[in-house]
Amino acid sequence: MTRQNPRLRATGRVTLAEVAAAARVSAMTASRALSGKRAVDPVLVERVQQAAQKLGYVPDPAARALASHRSNHVAVLIPLLSNELFVTLLEAVQHTLRPEGYQTFIGVTHYNAAEEEQLLRDQLMHRPAGLLVTGFDRTAAAQQLIDKSDVPCVYLMETSTNSDVFSVGFSQADAAYDLTRHLLEKGYQHIAFAAAQLDPRTLQRLNGWKRALGEADLYSPTLEWLNPAPSSMALGGVMFQQIIGQTPPLDAIFFCNDDLAQGALLTAIRLQVKVPQQIAIVGFNNLRGSDLMYPPLTTVHTPLAQIGSAAAAMLLKLMKNQPVEQHSLDLGYELVLRQST
Repeated sequence: MTRQNPRLRATGRVTLAEVAAAARVSAMTASRALSGKRAVDPVLVERVQQAAQKLGYVPDPAARALASHRSNHVAVLIPLLSNELFVTLLEAVQHTLRPEGYQTFIGVTHYNAAEEEQLLRDQLMHRPAGLLVTGFDRTAAAQQLIDKSDVPCVYLMETSTNSDVFSVGFSQADAAYDLTRHLLEKGYQHIAFAAAQLDPRTLQRLNGWKRALGEADLYSPTLEWLNPAPSSMALGGVMFQQIIGQTPPLDAIFFCNDDLAQGALLTAIRLQVKVPQQIAIVGFNNLRGSDLMYPPLTTVHTPLAQIGSAAAAMLLKLMKNQPVEQHSLDLGYELVLRQST
């Protein structure tokens, strides 16, 4: 009778010791070869890799984290995966971290503070090497989890004046202020602010718009159109139909995100409302397709890919205990002026 291999009976996993034995090297050499350490002879690296491939060896990240008190994964918490903004940011993060041997574990908070808090608890149990989180608005318990974890953390999309905090982003309020100033300088006076989702960064844009109109003595609460529903082109079309019926009539609408503005432009065509002759429309974030709208959409370009790359690079330094010269990195924004204004 054939005896069952005790290794397979126990876990079903090929061990590092078996790879080392097959490659005729020590377990330490096998470990260093598979982790990409440069000090290992290339001939031995190739031998170890061939043995690992032949045996079907897959490293155990949990065991590695237990042995080294850290893992090779970075936890990234973002509000949505259905939003092009965060997909662009994530791709940049992964492009920066993967060549350095780090994997990303993605958590989606759905703009829900309680959900984010639970995700943090779950991720921190797995001893991540680092954390990337979105913004500064979270529960006190969630913030305490980050502060007490001793895990390097970089905050995305916003900046901080706190010297103990590492962040990469830009001023949402200043970007909205500058875009509103552009409308005012073009002669528009009755400028509505149309927003969905109502997350913290949207409300910062609201404050920037309000500041610009307040300085011009043109602000009125009746100009605010705030809808807590998720942002979408469909909602933008609905909001546009509601807003153009307002009395007294408006001459411009600042949509807090490009997908809302795109939906408004398409609806304007259907309703035969001329943009910008009858009403100007602007958006935010310069999403894909905004330049192809009719007319092309005036918006704010936000450096999402650069934020992801810079935040990941900053986190790499923190995880390697290297100095970070600039704790808060403001990457700015750019007004993209097109024909919708």
